[in-house]
Amino acid sequence: MDKLLIRGGRRLQGEVTISGAKNAALPDLCATLLSAEPVTLHNVPRLKDVGTTLKLLGNMGVVHEADAADASTITLDAGQVHTPEAPYELVKTMRASILVLGPLLARFGKARVSLPGGCAIGSRPVDQHIKGLQAMGAQITVAHGYIEASTPLGADGQRTRLKGARITTDMVTVTGTENLLMAATLAEGETVLENAAQEPEIVDLANLLIAMGAQIEGQGTHRIRIQGVHSLHGLSGAQAHHIIPDRIETGTFLCAVGAAGGDVTLRRTDADQLEAVIDKLREAGVVLEIGPDWIRVQGKGRPKAVGFRTKEHPGFPTDMQAQFMALNSVAEGTAVIQENIFENRFMHVNELIRLGAKVNVDGHTAVVTGVPQLSGAIVMATDLRASASLVIAGLVAEGETVVDRIYHLDRGYDRMEEKLRAIGADITRVKESA
Repeated sequence: MDKLLIRGGRRLQGEVTISGAKNAALPDLCATLLSAEPVTLHNVPRLKDVGTTLKLLGNMGVVHEADAADASTITLDAGQVHTPEAPYELVKTMRASILVLGPLLARFGKARVSLPGGCAIGSRPVDQHIKGLQAMGAQITVAHGYIEASTPLGADGQRTRLKGARITTDMVTVTGTENLLMAATLAEGETVLENAAQEPEIVDLANLLIAMGAQIEGQGTHRIRIQGVHSLHGLSGAQAHHIIPDRIETGTFLCAVGAAGGDVTLRRTDADQLEAVIDKLREAGVVLEIGPDWIRVQGKGRPKAVGFRTKEHPGFPTDMQAQFMALNSVAEGTAVIQENIFENRFMHVNELIRLGAKVNVDGHTAVVTGVPQLSGAIVMATDLRASASLVIAGLVAEGETVVDRIYHLDRGYDRMEEKLRAIGADITRVKESA
């Protein structure tokens, strides 16, 4: 497995271009299943999870082609889908693969999707997806590790359409909202999603679907209304969809500069997506200057410890908890962090302790007492965002830090070590063969 070798202690200086959002790109790719016409997406990030999704869609018969002049522009054609199935071999490493269930069921009236894998950060049950689709008339069984779903047969022997319904999920679920939103676009009648997730990625998906001909209102609020249509059309040329910037990549680089010090401008980003994170960074003493599509961040001296509680958007994102823990590890003072989304999302704590951090965990709460200096060591990434926290810690640690199992990092960050190296970090990818 590849590793990252980091020699800490360097201030960061320069510019970074933020890539398209992983958590928007994956549902957007799956949404192309809803149309028999080609759909072009701009600003697709170069990630392992994107590659896995394209392979999964390709296995179904979706053809994709990257633009010769811009690899971040991809056109997908789902006009010849022959296998509405997501096999375990292609699903086991990526939780978001469940997002093909709603589009397949809506367009083809049947789907067979393996129960998903992904990061081991806690239970993320798919029961809310199933509950919502059943309310729309789907017949679903779960057996032998697969979700088998279909709509009833009509008098003509063809699969009937899903039916609009009012659906209230038991919890706020991002992928659940996305799956049901996509399914509802081709359902018969009106669907109302109550207790819907409000993340920017939900709004991005809705905007893509609307551009394809869907009738949706309320995206970005807790109630989304969808009037089903018979079909969705493709997108190309000036109508092609541009994926939003990755707010978590943005937040990760902001924390890196806040911890390591320096002066960096992030380009092609959107500060409006990160209000809770920006508020906490300013509380920590990090200097931020914000423009329409850029953020200048300056780290001057040790940051101040800041506590927070993770919660659904627009609250503090769970995907930024680990990076802020790394920042707090070298901050002045003590911070209390409460993780309210995933029960196993403190697995990076033991690795930060190996670098000299002082962290005590009690259930869902971590108490971080900042130290003046971390010390380089060999550490192991346990999940995607934990990987980022260890990279940030390595940037400020004295001596050499080796971050192992960075395939987690590659799932969600577009060439992170190249971007860090361009702003002055001493960071090198060590290939497995070496």
